[in-house]
Order: sequence, then structure tokens, then C-alpha cells
Amino acid sequence: MKKVDPKRHAERMAAKQKIMQERIAGAQKEQGLLLVLTGPGKGKSSSGFGMLARALGHGMKVGVVQFIKGTRETGEEAFFRQVPGVEYHVMGEGFTWDTQDRERDTRAAEAAWEVARRMLADSSFDLVLLDELNIALRYDYLDLDRVLDDLQSRPAMQHAVVTGRYAPEQLIELADTVTEMKVVKHAFKEQGVKAQRGIEL
Repeated sequence: MKKVDPKRHAERMAAKQKIMQERIAGAQKEQGLLLVLTGPGKGKSSSGFGMLARALGHGMKVGVVQFIKGTRETGEEAFFRQVPGVEYHVMGEGFTWDTQDRERDTRAAEAAWEVARRMLADSSFDLVLLDELNIALRYDYLDLDRVLDDLQSRPAMQHAVVTGRYAPEQLIELADTVTEMKVVKHAFKEQGVKAQRGIEL
């Protein structure tokens, strides 16, 4: 391990602290944020549900609409359905390669979006999680312009979190914060390990 001069380290950290304190002091604006979690890596939905838990910790009211997923029981659904302040809807028909029925998937996505629209128009919801919405948009199950309009028209202080691979460029442009998950290794691909409870389920 490289030896670091303690005095030099302290000086660097003091300079960094000053910069960060100035940035924090200057960031006084408050608004509802649109966050997009995308990319091929694991953790998009997990991050979304982490923000859900964080919001609940602040006494906020939250809504969840899950697109695509729907045929498998998950730990997040079992947990959050029991928590006061959560309205939870699983609206998907399962993974697209399982259903193999575009019309059915489109109907399910449209029904899910009607629930999402209601939440996005309701200022009593502080945070709305739209899990796997990007997949529904990828396969054109929903009209992108309508989705963007509804997201843009939501109450000023309401946060919205959108997850799923293949976020469309227009959604990325509209979003306030975008995170792209990258795969380095995955147990399923590398070792043939099936989805594990508490990790993927």
C-alpha cells in the first residue's frame, strides 16, 4: 500500500470540504425529481425500492406500478404491501419472452399506465415508482409522447422513479437524474445460478 503523507492528505481533504460546502450552500432549490435507472446491470429495481423505503422513512406517501413483472412472487411486494402509506400495483403479465402475446402485453401496459397516470396526477403521492416502464416503452406497448407528457405534468413536488433497460433518449433528456447500471459479473451468466430469494426475488 502506498504511504500517504498525513499532512498532505489533511490539506487535500480540507480543500475538498470547502468546495463541497460551497456547492451544498448554493443548492437551495427544491423540486420533485424525475429519476431514470437504466442499463444492463443488476440493481435498477433494487435502487428504486431503496428510494421507496427512504421516502417512507420520512413519512411520505408512495405509489408503485410494476410493468412487465407479475407472475413471480417477490420479497419487495410481500414487504411493501404490508407497509402503511404504500399503494402497490403489479400490472404485468410476466416477461415478454414468456407471454409471447403482444396484444395481451399491450393491454396490460395500458391498464398499468392508467393507474400510473392517476398517481402522477395526485399531489398526495410524494413518490411514484414505475418499475420496468422502460421495457414497456421499448416494445411500443405505450405511446412515448403520452408517457412523457404525463411525467412532465405531475405535481411540482412529486418525485417519479422509472426503471428498466433501454430507457428512450427522450426520457433521458427529460429526466433530472439518470443512472446507467453496468454489468461486470453476474452469477446467472457466469455460473448458471438461478434467481435467489432476497437478491433477485
